[in-house]
Amino acid sequence: MTVQLSRRLILTGAAGATFAGAARAAALKTEEAFPPEVLAHEHALLGPDDGVALLARNENPYGPSESALRMVDYAGKKGAYYPGQAYMTLAEMIAERHGVDPKQIVITTGSGEALSAIAVLYGPKGPIVAPRLFWDTTALYAARLGMAEITRIPLAEDMSVDLAAIEAAVSEDTGLVQLCNPNNPTGLVSDSKTFKAAVKRMAKKTTVLVDEAYMELADNPEGNSCIDLVKKGEDVIVSRTFSKIYGMAGLRVGYTISSEETAENIRNTAMSWIAGTGLAAAIGAYNDQKFLDYSKAKILEAREMVLSKTKELGMTSLPSQTNFVYFKSGKPANDIQQLMEAKNILVRGQYMDYTDWTRVSMGKIEDVERFCAYLPEAAGA
Repeated sequence: MTVQLSRRLILTGAAGATFAGAARAAALKTEEAFPPEVLAHEHALLGPDDGVALLARNENPYGPSESALRMVDYAGKKGAYYPGQAYMTLAEMIAERHGVDPKQIVITTGSGEALSAIAVLYGPKGPIVAPRLFWDTTALYAARLGMAEITRIPLAEDMSVDLAAIEAAVSEDTGLVQLCNPNNPTGLVSDSKTFKAAVKRMAKKTTVLVDEAYMELADNPEGNSCIDLVKKGEDVIVSRTFSKIYGMAGLRVGYTISSEETAENIRNTAMSWIAGTGLAAAIGAYNDQKFLDYSKAKILEAREMVLSKTKELGMTSLPSQTNFVYFKSGKPANDIQQLMEAKNILVRGQYMDYTDWTRVSMGKIEDVERFCAYLPEAAGA
């Protein structure tokens, strides 16, 4: 039996996302046969179930863009073949934008693969020095393999990265310094002048990795980025991803920018080969400024809703420059998570021993509205 793919199923939860809905309709033509493997599945095979507000994973639900989806369609028709030229084409596009050589670019299956490879490369040389709170999944990957130890430096009193304390902990015996800017889960951007000066000093002693997954969402992406330090020959690696503002978390594309020698070492340590679908989508989306502007506007709109609601309720929120907000509701984060989940609203629970802090991601506007509407009851405000 042939079952036709309905517009509702393709555009699940797309109210208020006219741009993204049009993109999907144009790229997928909306009337393709729906695979029986999906129909037989009790839950959504990819993404959240109908009626679930997924605000826990920092995704951009307005993507992928139409430009990306056209290329995914093209890549699907070429699926019998290995990607070929696509890797170098994307590397050349990234290199041209940032004024570096394509040999300095390493493209991987999400920035997570590159970050894991870097942890494996540098972990055996000495401890990975990092803030107490940062996106540590990839460093922990190497730690679980017995290849790295993480030295965590407490955050400053205002929850910012304590650069002075980190710098004081760094020596020539340090394997790697790993920083996120903007940081995850706090959402804070470090002062550009202070941050770059500290990174430059630390890079004289050891390699500094700066994870810039959310940099496109910052107020001043170019001014805050450490790519200029790479271009000046400092021992710095910058990582970026297509998973956030580009709305391609499920397509798994990320990259690093570093010296050619470091890039070659990362390339040789990476654990897989990126799929043609991801490369093609990234090529299509990379210069799509219209979609990037749209996505950033929707994310900032949702973020302002959350910040306004938490302020109205007398809660402490950090001034995020990402697509999530870290706030204190007055209740344990795990309690908030459970209460929200009972209403089909998914947020993050407790990080480490930061019991009172909850992280909520900026999903679709209607989902963020649901979160804001229920927050007073969940927090007992």
